[in-house]
Amino acid sequence: MTDAGWPDARLEGLLGSRHPIVCAPMAGAGGVELAVGTILGGAVGSLPGAMLDPETLLDQARQVRARAGGPINLNFFCHKMPEPTDDTAWRALLEPFYVELGVAPSTTAISVRKPFDEAMCAAVEAARPDLASFHFGLPAPSLLERTRATGARILATATSVEEARWLAERGVDGIVAQGWEAGGHNGRFLGAPPETQMGLFALLPQIVDAVDLPVIAAGGIADGRGIAAAFMLGAAAVQIGTAYLRCPESLIGPGHRAGLAGPGADRTAFTNVYSGRLARGLPTRLTEALGAVPGKVPPFPFAAAPLAPLARAAAERGEDGFSPMWAGQSARLAPELPARALTERLAADALALLGGKG
Repeated sequence: MTDAGWPDARLEGLLGSRHPIVCAPMAGAGGVELAVGTILGGAVGSLPGAMLDPETLLDQARQVRARAGGPINLNFFCHKMPEPTDDTAWRALLEPFYVELGVAPSTTAISVRKPFDEAMCAAVEAARPDLASFHFGLPAPSLLERTRATGARILATATSVEEARWLAERGVDGIVAQGWEAGGHNGRFLGAPPETQMGLFALLPQIVDAVDLPVIAAGGIADGRGIAAAFMLGAAAVQIGTAYLRCPESLIGPGHRAGLAGPGADRTAFTNVYSGRLARGLPTRLTEALGAVPGKVPPFPFAAAPLAPLARAAAERGEDGFSPMWAGQSARLAPELPARALTERLAADALALLGGKG
C-alpha cells in the first residue's frame, strides 16, 4: 500500500509520482502546459519528442522542471526509416483536394516523425528526465545504454505478449501494455497482423503473467472505473491519453475538441491516411472521403508530407479534416477539466473504488 492509499506500490519507486498515472505522450497535443498540470495533480507529466527537434524538447523539459517538481517522461518513436518511395498514386488521390483548396502539392519528402537518434539522445543526456519511454520497439543498444546511464527509468510499449517478452529480455524497467482501444499510433513492432491485436483487458493480465516487471495499462481508460479495473487485472499503473485531450492545456484545435464531445467520438477507427501507419482517431473529412485505410498511402512516415499544404490551407479557412484527430474509444467517458483537476478526480474516483484514501 502506498502513502496515497494505492494497493500496488511497484511503480511508486519507478515513477516517483504520488499517483500511478502517466499522462500519455501525445505528439502534436501534449506540451509544457499539459505536463505541468498533470505533474501538479500528482501524475507523471510527459513530453512527446517524435515531432520536435532536440533543442525544442530540451527547452520544454527545462520549462516543465522550472514550474513543477514531479517526475517527467520524455517519449520517442523508434521506427526504422524506410527508403523513400514513389508517392505519385497518393498525390493523385489527393489531387481533387489540392484543386479545391487552391494549393500546389508539396514535393518535399520530409518526415515530421523522426526516430530516436544521436542528437535526441544527447538532448536526453542534457535533460536527465525521470523516465524515457519508447514506441515501436527500442532504440539501438548503444543509444539505449546512454539513455539508461542518465538515470532515467526505461518504459516501452507492447501490443502483444511476444512484444512484452522481447522488451523484458532487453532490460526495460516497465512495460506499457497498449490495447486495441488506445488512441493515436498503434505501437506494434514485431510484425503481427494488426487484426490479431487484443483489447486491453484481454492483453493486460496475459502480459502481467508473462513478465516479471511492472505493467502500465493503456487504452480505453478515461475514468476511475477504468483505473480500478486495470488494477484488478494486475496493472501497477495506467497511462491515459484521450481524457487529457479534453483539458484546456492540450494543444488540439477547436474542431478536434468539438469532435471529442460530439457523435463522432463513438466512431473512432484505425486509419493510415495521416502517417502511413495505423493510428486510431475520430472520423475526418479525409477518412470519410478516402476510406480509413486506402491502399495508395506511402509507408510511415512519408504519407504526411503531401498532406501538409492541405492542412495549412484548410486551417487558414477555419476548416478541419486534413489533420488527424487522434482519440481512443473512451472519449465520451472523460470530463472536461483542467489537467490538475482531472488528475485529482481520476485518482480520487479510482481510490474510492479500490478502498484507498480517495
